[in-house]
Amino acid sequence: MKTFGRAVALTVGAALALTACAASDRDNDGGEAADTDGGSRDTFIFAASSDPASLDPAFANDGESFRVARQIFEGLVGVEPGTADPAPLLAESWEVSEDGLTYTFDLKQDVTFHDGTPFDGEAVCANFERWNNFTGVLQSESLSYYWQKVNGGFASSDVESLDGTGKYESCEAPDAHTAVITLASPLPEFISALSLPSFSMQSPTALELYAADEVGGDEAAPVLPEYATAHPTGTGPFQFDSWTRGQEVVLTAYPEYWGEQGQVQRIIFTVIDDANARRQALQAGDIDGYDLVGPADVLALEEAGFQIVDREPFNILYLGMNQADPALADLRVRQAIAHAVNKEALVAQTLPEGTEVATNFIPPSVDGWSADVETYEYDPDRARELLADAGASDLTIDFNYPTNVSRPYMPTPEQVFQSISADLEEVGITVNPVPEPWAPDYLDRMQGTADHGLHLLGWTGDYNDTYNFIGVFFGAESNEWGFDDPELFQLIGDARYMASKDEQVAAYEEANEAILERLPGVPLAHPVPSLAFSPKVHGYPASPVQDEVYNVITLDD
Repeated sequence: MKTFGRAVALTVGAALALTACAASDRDNDGGEAADTDGGSRDTFIFAASSDPASLDPAFANDGESFRVARQIFEGLVGVEPGTADPAPLLAESWEVSEDGLTYTFDLKQDVTFHDGTPFDGEAVCANFERWNNFTGVLQSESLSYYWQKVNGGFASSDVESLDGTGKYESCEAPDAHTAVITLASPLPEFISALSLPSFSMQSPTALELYAADEVGGDEAAPVLPEYATAHPTGTGPFQFDSWTRGQEVVLTAYPEYWGEQGQVQRIIFTVIDDANARRQALQAGDIDGYDLVGPADVLALEEAGFQIVDREPFNILYLGMNQADPALADLRVRQAIAHAVNKEALVAQTLPEGTEVATNFIPPSVDGWSADVETYEYDPDRARELLADAGASDLTIDFNYPTNVSRPYMPTPEQVFQSISADLEEVGITVNPVPEPWAPDYLDRMQGTADHGLHLLGWTGDYNDTYNFIGVFFGAESNEWGFDDPELFQLIGDARYMASKDEQVAAYEEANEAILERLPGVPLAHPVPSLAFSPKVHGYPASPVQDEVYNVITLDD
C-alpha cells in the first residue's frame, strides 16, 4: 500500500533507546509484560517501521495506519482468515439485487462504538454519506484515496472527472439492523472493497464532536484534525489510548466488545524505523514481534529460536518512470531503463528468499495476469542502443527513493536503489540520488506533485481483484506516472465492470499487455513478507492482505 504519511523518523540510536522505554512498559519484577489479573501476560508489543499516517482510516491507505486501524475499527465486510476473500463482519449477511444495484445488509446486533454510540443502520448511512460528500482538500489522493479509486467520484467536486461520477447513489436504514446501499451502476468488486480499512465504520458522534472533516493545509500537505490524531472511534476489540509521535501508539481492550475479548488487553506499537534496530529489540526481549524482516536476518533469527512467519506474497515492487520528466517521456528511454535492470540479481541480492521476479503489475495468483506481456529481458547492450537512438547517451536522471522505512514489498529500499543505480550507471545513465524520508516527504512528493523522476514504490493488494492493482496505478491520470492515456484508462475501466468472469479475465490480460507496451514503469518483484516473533507468541493471524487483529494472539508467561 502507498500513501502520504506523517511519521517522525528516528535515528538508529533513538530507536534503540526507544526499545528500552518499551521494555519498561512490560517489566514486572521478572521482566515480563505487566498483567491485570496477576496471571498471564496481557501486553503485546509490536515494532512498527513508522508512525501511522492517520488514525482516521478514511484518510489513510498505508500499511502502518491500517495495522492500527484493524485493531480499532471494523467494516461491514471482513475477509476469511488467511485469504483475501470477503466474509461477514459487522454485516452478518447481505443480498444483492439482480441488477447489481441494491445491497441489503443485515447488521450485527448489540454492537456499540467505543464512545457508547450504537452501531446501527443510521450509523452505516452516516459513514457512506460522509465519504461521498468529502469536498475540497478532502478529495485529494493523499486523503480519500480509496473512496475515489473504488467509488470513482464524489457527490460534487471542482474536478470534472470526480463531480457526481461515483457509483454510490444512496443509503437507507429501514430499521436499526438493516442498511440498504443503492448504486447508480454496477460495481462487481463492491463487497470485496468494503473489507478495506478505509471503509471501516466510525462513530457518527465522535466524527461530529471532534470535527473529523476539518482538514487544514492543502492537497500537497494536508493537516489532520484532532479526530484523526487523538480520537479514533470504532467498534473493534481495541480502543485508542495514546499516540506519542515518532515513539508509540498504545491501544487497550474495549470492555464492551461484541466478539472475542482474548488474552491481549494492551497493544503497544513501538516505532522503530531501522530494520537492524527492530531485530535487536526482538533479540533483547524488548518487543514481541515485528514486520518487514530483512532477508539477511531470517536464518539467523530462526537459528536463535525465534519464529519466522511468512505471508503469502500478494504485492508488487516496481520502478516508476514519471513521464512529466521530459527525459522519461521518450518510450525508448523507458525501454532502455527496463533492459538495463538486472531483476534476477536484484532479487537475489536484496529481497527475501522465495521472492519471484515480476513481469506484470499484478501477482500471478490474480486473474488477468498475462504470460504474453513484453518482459524487457536484462540486456545492457540493447539498453545502450535505445539510449543512442533517443539521443540520450549522456542522460542524467533523478532517482527518488525512500529512507527510514521498510515496506512489505521493499524491506530495504536503499539496497534496491543501489542495485538499480549500479545497473543504470553500467549503461551510461548518470543517476542523481534523491533520498527522502518516507513520511511525509517521499509519499507527498510521489502522489501530490509531478516533481520526481525514477522512483521506487509498490503495493500490497487489498483484495483479490485485478483492478485493485492496475486500476489503482493506471485507471486514470495521476501525478505519480505523469501521463494521460485515455485509451488505456478506458481499456482498464471497461474490464472492471464486465459481468462475465471469462470476458473480464481476457480483458484484464489485454490491459496488462497494453500497460507493458506503454511501459510507465518496470515491475520488479513479488517479495515474500516475513514477520519475526518471540517463541512466546502463539496464533499470529498472518494474512496476505494484512488483516491481522491481535485479539486472537496468546502469550506465554
